Amino acid sequence: MDVPLWLALLVVGWLGIKLARPPWWLVTVLVIGGYFVAGSFLAPVLGTVLK
Repeated sequence: MDVPLWLALLVVGWLGIKLARPPWWLVTVLVIGGYFVAGSFLAPVLGTVLK
């Protein structure tokens, strides 16, 4: 079964929010911060560190 990545991330994110119940401001900061870091010059550095 092939599941699109966006659908898998949506389901995992929804389960994480429902089960862990983090504050909404933290979720927002992580999503927006991750979006901006992925497009910056730090992306290749973080990519090698996280591998």
